[in-house]
Amino acid sequence: AAARDHVRTETERLRAELEAARKEAESLHRKLRSALSDVKRGEAAQRKLRGELDEVKAHAQAQVSAAESEGRRLKARLSETEAALEASRKAVREGRSIEDMRARLLLDTVLEAAQGLRRELALPPVSVWPAETVDAVEPGRMTPKDIAARALSEDDPAILDQLLALPQAHLVVDGYNVTKTGYPQMPLEQQRLRLLGQLSALAAQTGCEVTCVFDGAELAAPVLLAPPRGVRVLFSKPGITADELIRQLVRAEPSGRPVVVASTDREVADGVARAGARPVASAVLLKRFSRG
Repeated sequence: AAARDHVRTETERLRAELEAARKEAESLHRKLRSALSDVKRGEAAQRKLRGELDEVKAHAQAQVSAAESEGRRLKARLSETEAALEASRKAVREGRSIEDMRARLLLDTVLEAAQGLRRELALPPVSVWPAETVDAVEPGRMTPKDIAARALSEDDPAILDQLLALPQAHLVVDGYNVTKTGYPQMPLEQQRLRLLGQLSALAAQTGCEVTCVFDGAELAAPVLLAPPRGVRVLFSKPGITADELIRQLVRAEPSGRPVVVASTDREVADGVARAGARPVASAVLLKRFSRG
């Protein structure tokens, strides 16, 4: 009885193990079928993707071929256009050259005809303009006396500006009189250099003629000096004062030319005024320098 029970128990155990093995085999079989199905689906998807990739490659290749063909066509068209443009330019140049030649020949013909007519008529040069034949009253020209009559103070540098603005104005400067009025503490050489530099700037601003006179009566030898641009520098000869040289300069000017003499010396001022010049004080010239 014990043996039978043992056999029965062992049989039941084996049956249970067999059932478990069978179930496990069925589970593995199902998994295998599922895996096979997944593999088949993957292969199908792979084939589909490969087909789509082939289609994309074919489409891209077709587009590249079309682009290359279009590029070759455009390049050929560009070459044709450039050739046509160059031919057009050449034609224009040739045509313009011909037209220029014709115009030049016509112009030369007209000029030669005009010159021949001028020689034949022998007309004198034009000396009177049509407007000058009309009877009218012309305005008078401004003179230094007219400026003196204006309402300006005698020490106002604006008077000097107006005088130097007259046509062909000539400024004559009593050199040492101006320097000893403005900067007497400096040595004579430095006085001359400073004054001449200021006069050069004034000449450049106004465009008038400027002559600076220094007293050279007591000089043993001529002063070595390079006159600045726009300024004439003169020294009086032995036996002649700078005042007399200034009066000679004023008398040498034609009547009617505006001559301005800068000097504080009353004798110089009166003498040049009688000769027709306009005297201004040295202080006025110095104020004009300081104004820049």
